Amino acid sequence: MNNAQSAEMKAGQAKGQVEEKGNQLMDKAGQAAQSAQDSVQQAGQQVKESAQGAAEAAKDATGMNK
Repeated sequence: MNNAQSAEMKAGQAKGQVEEKGNQLMDKAGQAAQSAQDSVQQAGQQVKESAQGAAEAAKDATGMNK
């Protein structure tokens, strides 16, 4: 193997490593985005439940729930 072939082989290996690292980073970004979406949905559900509880408490306090 001559120097040009060796350099070409090393460049190909480096390119493959960079592509793999990029894929790993994209996977991690996707996982982080999914986790954030899940957290937002959970927070929204908690807010909704709190608002429903407050509405029921207000109805009870004003006698509208009878």
